[in-house]
Amino acid sequence: MSKPDELLIDVAALVESGHSNKMSLTVVTGGAVITGRLAPEAVWRQRVSEVLADSAQLSEFAAVFTSAVRKEGPPTHLHFHVARILQGSVGIPETGGMYRVSIEDVTAWTMGDFSYSDH
Repeated sequence: MSKPDELLIDVAALVESGHSNKMSLTVVTGGAVITGRLAPEAVWRQRVSEVLADSAQLSEFAAVFTSAVRKEGPPTHLHFHVARILQGSVGIPETGGMYRVSIEDVTAWTMGDFSYSDH
């Protein structure tokens, strides 16, 4: 979007202020559909740091995510956890991943997340 959607910014700000990770959202960005739950940036960073710290190959990157400085102003990114990139009838990864999406790059969005069923 050339001008980020104010309503989406308000949703992100509410997630940030309430420190809630219960808001489900689906967005289209760069042609990809990402669906999952939003988390406050601090919570998202902490979880990414924990995952990296537990990795033998990537543990040195964990500190990058714990040194966050809160910027003033409205949120600029959405922080997804338990999220999937939807492709065909598959969600990648099946167990859910952690994604950071620039709000200005979101071209469409809806409340709630999508899941697939073979039934």
